[in-house]
Parts: sequence; C-alpha cells; structure tokens
Amino acid sequence: QVQLVESGGGLVQAGGSLRLSCAASGRAFSSSAMGWFRQAPGKEREFVAGTTRLYSRTYYADYSDSVKGRFTISRDSAKNTVYLQMNSLRPEDTAVYYCAARLGATMSTLFEEYNYWGQGTQVTVSS
Repeated sequence: QVQLVESGGGLVQAGGSLRLSCAASGRAFSSSAMGWFRQAPGKEREFVAGTTRLYSRTYYADYSDSVKGRFTISRDSAKNTVYLQMNSLRPEDTAVYYCAARLGATMSTLFEEYNYWGQGTQVTVSS
C-alpha cells in the first residue's frame, strides 16, 4: 500500500511560482514511478509531469508540452517525497493537482496506469 498526501497549492498571480509536495508512505516509493496530473473544471485529468528511477540516484523525467520549461519534477528518496516546482504560472494552469504512484514500473502519461492517488491540491492562478 502507498499513501500519498499533497500540499503546497494555493492562489498565486500570473507569473508567480508554487512548489507542490507529495509525501508518500510505504517502502514501494523508491521503485515507483511518480506522476503529477491536473484536472480543471469540466476537463479531463491530464498528465503534467512524471519521473522514473533509472538507477541509483538517477531519474528520468518527462513533461507535457504545456508545462515544459516552466515546471520541474524532482524527488527526495530520503524523505519519500516528490515535488513539482511550478514557475511562470499562467491562468490556464488553474486546476486541482494530483500526485500518483505507479508501482514497480516506468512512468506513464496515462492516468489509468497509476495505482495510487493523492487527494489533490488546488492551484489557482489569477490574471
């Protein structure tokens, strides 16, 4: 079992920054691919960023085109935590952001391939 708890959401002006955190419980964290997704009202849940452990402390990361160059995903294995640093935020980034874990696998851009989900944290970007 893996439990995920997100934090760090809030209200920010366009151009500002936020850092989301996702604290994971369970030993499976180190071997899990981790992803961030978001869902805006009336829209489907979409992939934002993901990371897969390659070896030792080396991870592979990927991003959706809409956030590439602005968002950075990282993980701290000692703290069982994955982060999403969001810079140059735009009003269209407004959504509920979810952290997800995919056990013993590489990251995926498909939300249905993740096993565990956090409760979500609201990010609102004002213009």
